[in-house]
Formats: sequence, structure tokens, C-alpha cells
Amino acid sequence: MNYFLAILTTVFILTSCKNDKKNKTTTVKTETTKEQNTSIKNVDTSKMVLFKGGSITIGANDRTELEAPAFETNVQPFYLDINLVSVADFRKFVEATNYTTEAENFGDSGVFDFENIGWNLVKEVTWEYPFGVHGEKAKNNHPVTHVSWNDAVAFANWAGKRLPTELEWEFAAKNGKNLKYPWGNSVTKENKIMANTWDGKTIQDQTVKDGYLFTSPVASFPKSNSGIHDMVGNVWQWTSTIFAPYDKNIPFQKNTNVVVTRGGSFMYDQALELSFTTTFRAQNTKESSLFNTGFRCAKSAN
Repeated sequence: MNYFLAILTTVFILTSCKNDKKNKTTTVKTETTKEQNTSIKNVDTSKMVLFKGGSITIGANDRTELEAPAFETNVQPFYLDINLVSVADFRKFVEATNYTTEAENFGDSGVFDFENIGWNLVKEVTWEYPFGVHGEKAKNNHPVTHVSWNDAVAFANWAGKRLPTELEWEFAAKNGKNLKYPWGNSVTKENKIMANTWDGKTIQDQTVKDGYLFTSPVASFPKSNSGIHDMVGNVWQWTSTIFAPYDKNIPFQKNTNVVVTRGGSFMYDQALELSFTTTFRAQNTKESSLFNTGFRCAKSAN
């Protein structure tokens, strides 16, 4: 049941009431209460990229107010998954742990209604059925969606990894340099579409030039300069960072339940092409799950 529907910057926040009949206990076979799990050794990093870290400029002064002011910082060495976590990846986790997602517990999840132009909490929408049980089942090679931040943390802990920090995500997107997009400084590269994004100027205007109205299979588009697929576009990506403005002069009360999301998605955003730059910031609550939000994992390198 939907008791709260609001817009927070450019991301719609949808929170569900728990349905007592579906309020199952979430269980996993490994510790899931810690955001940064380093207890599992010998994690396979063959499908991750190692970033040596170093000094980098975070943010931008010529885009949106949440990205300013730009500042210099240092990032420690880390690994980041080459690919988004797929439906097949998530299924392995669920089968191994009997995990129940928050969308399943709540009994609904967020889907955008293109006919009536608005977000709805739709019953029986889950990571396996992104448009409901009467819709098409999620394809194994597509990024998993309808997973909350808490679900993503549980998966990452099970895999012996963690969610990337916002700074790590941006470092990887920029490949340690000052890139506007993961592939360069223009929205296309050699006139080629480089990501699964909304190509229209309004919510009604979408010509599907990239070939996908909704999610695309993982790795459908070229790797970024850092060697990572789908760094922007396809689905928003959860980070481990609690949201706060960069500008310390902005009156703001931090809410530990609101975290940063990065990367944009296949969905329209009022920031248009700026929503899939390397610096664009959005935010959502930890229990929220949507049809255009997924994640990838990181791991400390020391």
C-alpha cells in the first residue's frame, strides 16, 4: 500500500507499507548487517577492474547545484565490478541464501506509468517480475532491478564485496581523470550512442535510438575508458555514501536513510544528458526499490 510519494531532486522516492501477509523474515547465510564486509577472503577479482586511486577532482562547477563546488580529494585503491549485477547473479544469491527482497516483503515496488505520466507502487512487482506477475519475467542477462539499498548490501556481503563509495564510483567513471562522460567529453563518441539512456527531450518524447525502451542486457554498449560496462545509463546504481550537499553553506540536515545513487538510467530525467555525466548526483531512501535502479559491487584493494 502506498502511503508516501514524493520527488527528491530528480529521483522519485517511493516507500511501501509493509503488508503483514507478506512480511517475511529476511535471512542470509552470511553476515549482512555491515555495509563494508571484508571478512570473506579470496574473492575472485577477475571480473573487476583495479583502480590504484590517487588525487582526483570530484564534482563540477558548470552543471547542477548538487555537483558543486568541485573539490580535490584522494581515493584509496579499490576494485570495481566490470558489469552490473545481473538477474542471473542475483538469482544465485537468492537460491543460496533464501533471501527475500524488501519489495517482496512490502508487496509492491515502483514502476513508472508512461500512459498517465507518474510513478506508481505496483503490487506483486519484484526483481523476477519487473512489471508484475502478469508481465514478462526478467531476463537473466539484464541488470537486476527492484532491489533496495538494503538488498544490494546483502548481496555484496554474500559475495565478499561491498557497495562502492560515491568517490570510488566517480573515480572509476572518470578513470581517474577529468572526464565529463565515461568515454570522453561529448555525449556521443564518433557519432555512436555509448549508453542506454532516454533520447528525448521530454517524458513523452522517446524514439528508442539506442534500441532499448527499458533495460538493456548487461554489456550491450562499449566499455568506458576504465574498462567498465554500463557505468552510466541502463540503471541507477546504489552507492554506500549517505547523501549530503558538497556546498557546506547550504542548510541541510543529514538523513542516514538517504544515500547517493549514480549513473542515470534508461529513464527520462529532467537533467537530460547531464544525468549520465560522471559527476551527476541523485539520491534515494535505503528501502526504496524501482524499475530503473540496480547496482554493482566494489572491494577494497588493501
